[in-house]
Amino acid sequence: MSAHGERWTTERVLALAPDEASRAAAERLAASGRWTSTNTGVGAVGHAGAVWGESEGSGTTAYQTVIDLYDPNAPVFHCSCPSRKTPCKHALGLLLRWAGSAPAREVEAGTGDRSGATGGAAADGDPPPWATEWLAARRQRPGRPTGAEGAGAPSRTPADPEAARQRAERRRQRIAAGATELERRLEDLLHSGLTTAGHGGGSAAREDGTVSGRGSWDETAARMVDAQAPGLAARVRELGTLPASGPDWPSRLLEECALLHLLDQGFLGMERLPAPLAATVRSRVGLTTDAADVLAAPDAVTVRDRWLVLAQQDAQEGPLTSRRIFLRGERTGRMALHLSFGGPHRPLDVALPPGLLLDADLAYYPGARPLRAALGERHAPAAPGPVPSGCGVDAALAAYGHALRDDPWLDAWPVVLTDVVPLPAGDGDGWQLADVDGESALPLDPRGLGHAALWSLVSISGGAPLTVFGECGHRGFLPLTAWDPTPVPLPA
Repeated sequence: MSAHGERWTTERVLALAPDEASRAAAERLAASGRWTSTNTGVGAVGHAGAVWGESEGSGTTAYQTVIDLYDPNAPVFHCSCPSRKTPCKHALGLLLRWAGSAPAREVEAGTGDRSGATGGAAADGDPPPWATEWLAARRQRPGRPTGAEGAGAPSRTPADPEAARQRAERRRQRIAAGATELERRLEDLLHSGLTTAGHGGGSAAREDGTVSGRGSWDETAARMVDAQAPGLAARVRELGTLPASGPDWPSRLLEECALLHLLDQGFLGMERLPAPLAATVRSRVGLTTDAADVLAAPDAVTVRDRWLVLAQQDAQEGPLTSRRIFLRGERTGRMALHLSFGGPHRPLDVALPPGLLLDADLAYYPGARPLRAALGERHAPAAPGPVPSGCGVDAALAAYGHALRDDPWLDAWPVVLTDVVPLPAGDGDGWQLADVDGESALPLDPRGLGHAALWSLVSISGGAPLTVFGECGHRGFLPLTAWDPTPVPLPA
């Protein structure tokens, strides 16, 4: 059991898997005899709510896995294996054994499972030194739970406010210089003509000294990274891909250049913007705010509700793994996005599989159309939630339009569609989600929807209407979760 007396079900464990391959590998590993030890920390002083174990790997050294379950709604994983997935198959397999889901098997002397657990489940005991060190280091961090009362908003050691102000001002000046340089680059493009951006795959020198092509955009993006404006850099890289995006690409390039120009001008004249819009501009250029600062801010917009988890999506972003968790308030109907990042030595903090109902506080990041939120105090263990109510295609498009009015750089807005059927598009190019009455339809976003997700969606529907959660944007609709009637995450 966890520190709160809760032993998980197999379904809840498998819902944490980042993909189908991890689910299958974890089930095989949980039932195998490759575990040399598996134990839990229930009742162990100072280590309640932890599971740890060692499993044989391909080499001579066993993989050491430990999971902090003090907060059952936000387990944290650590494993010595080289996998970049979070959780990895060893963490999932260990959780399956802890849940008692691995089939019982005989333990032969000198081989197989040597944990001493019956039925494949983990037994209680004291952690080994390697698990003790990791748990102690984690729970001694500011804001981590250290006792039965748990933790509320994270606390942080106060920083020198004057030094922080000077650092922020230096970065603002670097970003302003980068935005000014980018404005000159866009002006050069318009003077030379948009079609010059599509000449070849690299940089092409011209008589006026400017350059064209994909390589020049990559170079400009690198300059934005140097200016500490990752948001501008990402949008510049996107410009470099448009000449190869199909017919009518100059129109799309012009649209994106206009949005980039609007963002540049917004940052350069930010003191004249309303506070919510200024916050949106800061986040779009890449200025981030720590979750602890959002939770502790005196003007934080904190909302307590019973939040239904609609989707959890992991993606690789260079050396980091990003995790997006979408939620909707049962009482308020507000959408929220919890965004976190992890790396090889920085596990993702929160895992919330779709379908859970979470009684918690969320603090919204400031913005003209708040969506991203920091997870605050949780008031009760998560419980299974209902199939969400939703809307039709027309209402989904209206919701995206209203959000776009406040944040013109918004690519998509989260919506729940009900009574829609996946159908081939009328022109035979791609698929769409159509209202059951056939009046309206949304094309499925071909850039983010893989074949596995598409055929999963089609098979769940079987030609019948279904409920789907996803993101509605200018590229179409990207489905993330379907209900059958339980939630089924769609593979990325």
